[in-house]
This record gives sequence, structure tokens and C-alpha cells, in this order.
Amino acid sequence: MSEVGNLLIHWIGQASPWLSAIIITVGLMQNTVYLTQLVIAFAELRRHRPDKRSTRLWAGVSEVAPPISLLVPAFNEEATIVENIHSMLALQYPSFEVVVINDGSRDQTLEVVIAAFDLKPIDRSYERSAEHKAIRGLYGSPRYPNLVVVDKENGGKSDALNAGINLSRSPYFCAIDADSLLEPDALLRAVRPFVDDPERMIAVGGTIRIVNGSTVRAGKVVEVGLPRHILPLFQTVEYLRAYLMARLALSRLGILILISGAFGIFRRSAAVAVGGYSHGTVGEDLELVLKMHRHHREHGIPYRISYLPEPVCWTEAPQSTRVLARQRIRWQRGALETFFKHKTMLFNPRYGRLGMVGLPLMMIEDVMGPPIEILGYLLIPLLVVTGILGWEYFLALMALTIVFGIAISVLSLVLEEMELRRFPHARDLAVLMLAAVIENFGYRQLNNFWRVVGYWRYLRGAQGWGRMVRTGFRVAP
Repeated sequence: MSEVGNLLIHWIGQASPWLSAIIITVGLMQNTVYLTQLVIAFAELRRHRPDKRSTRLWAGVSEVAPPISLLVPAFNEEATIVENIHSMLALQYPSFEVVVINDGSRDQTLEVVIAAFDLKPIDRSYERSAEHKAIRGLYGSPRYPNLVVVDKENGGKSDALNAGINLSRSPYFCAIDADSLLEPDALLRAVRPFVDDPERMIAVGGTIRIVNGSTVRAGKVVEVGLPRHILPLFQTVEYLRAYLMARLALSRLGILILISGAFGIFRRSAAVAVGGYSHGTVGEDLELVLKMHRHHREHGIPYRISYLPEPVCWTEAPQSTRVLARQRIRWQRGALETFFKHKTMLFNPRYGRLGMVGLPLMMIEDVMGPPIEILGYLLIPLLVVTGILGWEYFLALMALTIVFGIAISVLSLVLEEMELRRFPHARDLAVLMLAAVIENFGYRQLNNFWRVVGYWRYLRGAQGWGRMVRTGFRVAP
């Protein structure tokens, strides 16, 4: 063996205990965060159990509910856009408009919407409060007076949403993905915090659930089912864990940073005050919420940002590995772009709990977590096999990643069944429990690999909204 090879082996041997300690310490930190979130989420659900009766919601909110503009950015969404718009128009809400923004789609998105809703060109005045690409045309119809379709040059999702903000006529707007369906009472439920605290509340997020396997009729999920493909099934477990556990806990602590672009309500004036959605990022939803946090903290303006588990938006999950990889790579890029753009908030007491707890949690989860976990999967087994490290390190890694991961996922499903009970059949929960176990053997590792790729794309300065292939909803006859 060459002298260089001997030096390399010597260096690895010297550094391996320290690298292993870092890997295991970060794993312990992540798992401590997950366990804490689970406990807080359980306590919060027990404290505020959702009211499942829409009639009571209507009686309590409808007379004071503010008007809302639903913003639906669409890029190559011909497979799902018509059902999505039907879902919007069928909402149980006293005063709302639907603003669909066609962001220069290359498929038949605009044409199928015009044909389905008998749209004609219209004029509509607006102020340019947020920057966006040129608008090519506006469409409406007397048959659907609360529907407006905007056709604009392609500029990305944030650009499309800014156009929607400018054209909206309501004091609040709700951003919804074009591959998603809102439950009929979702707006009534999600607007309640604005009604209860109109002075401070600036943003509210709801729950995103996987529609794959469920049956849709006239833009409404009429039968809840599980996905028939393994990837959307794993994502069902992921979404339950992310929303019911993580975001509910972060909301309770007052450090909720992310409101999903698939379903969130914002006070329009608060969004305009920070310039709307930022360009040059694929994490526009995350970046907007963090900008709003920052603006209100820096100007000493009292505010609240909340998450509610019961308002539900159904979204189509990727079924192919290629499309899912694009999504997760894009999400990781967006998280890193946002974190480093606002890195001066980290451990900065000026930003209160957000700077001292919220940003550090983001650093552990999104900045440190993926590369260190991948390093652990590669390095520790190699060092154990070569005899440099003992088997206790390998067992510690497996306990931190596999065993604890299974426990957290299963407990999240238990929490879902105890408090929300969205799945009608016991066999559905049994299947999800099995998926919660299996996802830790390959799927979790693949996800972390995609996130590391996202890290690399971020470092290279990659841009672009990304192409998502839609298969369409399972529509009932």
C-alpha cells in the first residue's frame, strides 16, 4: 500500500470517533425534537378538539367571516385543474373569489379551463403591489361571477402568486396548489383564527392530505381511501407526521415557519408589506412566512401565525420515483435558500423565540440533518466492518434512525386515530402502520439522498420551478 493510502487510513482511524460522535449527537438532537413535538401535539389536540359539525361552524363564523380570494397558480395542470376549480367554487363560505393564474403553461391548461367554464376576455383594474411578469389576458364569465382566470408569461410559482395578489379584491388571500382540493368547510375552519384575533393574526395553515386512492366527485373527496402505489402510501405517513405532529407543535410554541403553498390563508396587507412572494427561490411559501415573521419582529408589530389540523386540503402525491425526486430536491433547495437568506436571525435574541428556537430547529433538520445522516449510513458500517469502530456505534445509529423513526411514525398514526379519525376502515390504519415500519428501510434513506442532491443543486445556484407530472384524480361516475 502507498504512503498516501497509509496516511489516509491513519487519518480516518484518528477522526472516526469524532465523526461518529457528531453523527450520533445530531441524531439524538433530531429525535429529541421529534419526541418533544409529539408530546406537545398530543397535549394541544387534547386541549382543542376539532368540532366536526359544519352547521355549527357556519352559524358561528359565516356572519363575521371576511371575504377571501383563492389564488390558484397553474403550470401544466390540465389533468387536475378543472376538478380543482370545481372544488373551489363549491366551498361553503359566504364571500370569496377564485383567481386562477396560468403561468405560461405549455400544455392545454388555459384551453381546458376556458372550455369548461365558458370564459371570455374581460377587463379588470389592479395595482402592481408585488412584482410579476407581464399579464397576457384576463378571463371571466357571467355564469361564474366569482371566477377570474389570469393568463401571464411564465415566471415561476412565486411570480404567479404575486400576480394573483395584485388582482385579488379581498383583504385575505388563500394560496392553493392546482393539484389540490379543499374540503367544503375548509375555509370556514381555517378563517376562525382571523375572526377570533383579527388584529394580530396574519397567516393560518391547514392540513395537507394525500388524495391518491380516494374517490372524487364534482371537486369533492366523497370516499377516503389509501393509495394503491407504495410511494404515495409512504408519503401519506410522512404528511401525517409532518402536519399533525410537527406543525401543530411549532404553532403552539409560536415558531411556525412553514405554511404549505398548497393551502394557507394570509392577510393581504401583511404579505404586500414584505413585497409579496420572493423571486429566485423555489421555497416561496417558506420564505414568505419567514419574511412576515421578520418584518413584524423588526418593527415591533404584534402578530400571530397559526396552524389548524382540521381544515383539510387534498393533494395528489407523486407516484414515480423520478417525479418524487424532483419534488424533494426542490424542497431542500428552497429550505436552504431561505435559511441562508435569513441566517442573521439565527440565535439572535432580537427575534425572540423564532431566532433562539425556530431557526436552530431548522438548522438541525434542514441544514445539518441530511448530509450528516447520509454520512452516518456510509461511514459507520464501513468503519465497523474494517474494525476501526465497535459494533456499539452501528447499533446506536440503527436505534437512532430506524427504531426511533418507526416509533415516531406509529405514534403519529395513533394520534390521528385518537383525535381526528379520518380513515374510515380499520384495515387502512393497519396498512399505514405497516408502511410506517417499511419506510425506514430504504425510503427514508432515499429521501435523505435526494435532499443531499438538493444541497448540491443549491450550492451550484440551480433555479427553476420544476416539472411535475399529474395523473389526475380518481373521479366517481
